Amino acid sequence: MRVRPFVTALLLIIGIHSLPASADDLEARLREMSQQIDGRVSLYARNLDSGRDVAINADEPVRTASTIKLPIACAVAKFVADGRHAWSDRLTIRAEDKVSGSGVLADFSDGESISLRDATTLMIIVSDNTATNLILDRVGGDPVNEYLASLGLERTRVMRKIRGDGNQLKPAQGWTREGSRPENQRFGIGVSTPREMVRLLELLEQGKLVDRHSSQVVLQMLERQQYKDGIGRKADPFRVVSKSGSLDALRSDVGIVYTAHGRVAMAITIDGLPQIDYSPDNVAQKWIADVSLVLLEALR
Repeated sequence: MRVRPFVTALLLIIGIHSLPASADDLEARLREMSQQIDGRVSLYARNLDSGRDVAINADEPVRTASTIKLPIACAVAKFVADGRHAWSDRLTIRAEDKVSGSGVLADFSDGESISLRDATTLMIIVSDNTATNLILDRVGGDPVNEYLASLGLERTRVMRKIRGDGNQLKPAQGWTREGSRPENQRFGIGVSTPREMVRLLELLEQGKLVDRHSSQVVLQMLERQQYKDGIGRKADPFRVVSKSGSLDALRSDVGIVYTAHGRVAMAITIDGLPQIDYSPDNVAQKWIADVSLVLLEALR
């Protein structure tokens, strides 16, 4: 059952006025909670104002699923700011470009076009797979990875284009140099670590990824993301900017919650789930929501 906003607010207020748990106590609580879920938990969270943080397997490379779309969006904003591309660039949607899964562009008429900005918006707010591939075709996966490396993010990389979902998978294509390495192909479309995702969010919030205006463009897209079953599920009444990802055996969410006691950035991944469940009440999604609430209460 979804927690009512006033109940969530009350819990957060109680947390704000209680003594903060020690780092060891918080980690112990999170590890205890991780025993409730049948899967491998990796997470990192940091209050960007106080500096308090907590980590569990935070430097472990994880499959990103659709959370890799956040680094892609950041790279696009950088390329636009540098004049390499323009938000007004038109991307043509061909029949062969369409892939199944999340998004709406696969239902557009063949030959229609969309601006780079609108494609990036759809990639974030409805996690559009076709839009993601159109963007990678235009800007290139290797330039995205080069940009991420320039930020000091050594483990966050795009591997290839998206094949689709379920039984409608297209052949894997659009491999980057990193994705072509045999040891990386197990990650699918992307790889990162929870700590690096939080660092990316911190740079974005600070306006340092590109410039203040470009960073705000991406943050506004993240705020309008329509999938709020994880971090955003119990965060009322606070502002949430986030990007989620899912695979048959994986759920992940990365984002910032703007609380009364600071901006709390977090990245949470659960992999190895034994059952396929794409409903909003997937056990891992609900677990991420519960853990997010604990983080918001504790990291002050």
